[in-house]
Amino acid sequence: SAEMMLRRGAVRLANSLDIELFTAATPNGHKVSIMLEELRVPYKTTVIALNEGAQFTPEFLAVSPNAKIPAIVDHGNNGHSVFESGAILLYLAERSGQFLPVDANKRSEVMQWLFWQMANLGPMVGQAITFNRFVNQPKEKIDYSIQRYMNESRRLYEVLDKQLEGKEYICGDLSIADFATFPWARAQRMAKVRIDGLQNLENWLARMKQRPAVGKGLAVGFPPGREQLAEKYSRDQPMNEAEKKRFFAEGNAYVTPVAT
Repeated sequence: SAEMMLRRGAVRLANSLDIELFTAATPNGHKVSIMLEELRVPYKTTVIALNEGAQFTPEFLAVSPNAKIPAIVDHGNNGHSVFESGAILLYLAERSGQFLPVDANKRSEVMQWLFWQMANLGPMVGQAITFNRFVNQPKEKIDYSIQRYMNESRRLYEVLDKQLEGKEYICGDLSIADFATFPWARAQRMAKVRIDGLQNLENWLARMKQRPAVGKGLAVGFPPGREQLAEKYSRDQPMNEAEKKRFFAEGNAYVTPVAT
């Protein structure tokens, strides 16, 4: 069939993938490392030290003009580079022929939920984390922001819970919509957003965490010497007090603008 021919061609393309991933241990970075692990293709990881400003170097800006991780270079495709996590997931799906349906309507559904995550869940949960954990201001000064982003994050989790009703994955079969959404859904504790009562969402999170490739992907992006923290993070184990202190210090260094 035409679909089978497409799949065979995609397997050949997947075998030619030669990916260098520029990333850090963040939800956006983990979207891509999870997908690469699910694809079972070898890839090189270059960790970008965000708290040290490594994202602003000319070398990284040549790959990611917006100075954000993740980004990739596909050395198996004339050194083609891609930035923006959603665009990377789509590129890898098209290059490999996996995790994106061939059927036009099913493909459209996956794209809708991919875009939903990029435009809604990621930004809102990200802001909830920033204001709850990293903004160094008296809480009463930023309470409106905290409540706004927490309430909207909860609403979005409810939207996702409804979509997951009767489904194993967001669009039925495992897809790039799941890889995009999982790291930000998993971040609900860091955002201090409750998901109690959202059983479909909790079941899906547990299902995703049980996938070996997901655990491997979550351990990617940590700098050298942080292997123990990477292992804890990938297994959902709590940080000790020293690890917490260092984590929040680095986060504050990233979100606090440097005076020039």
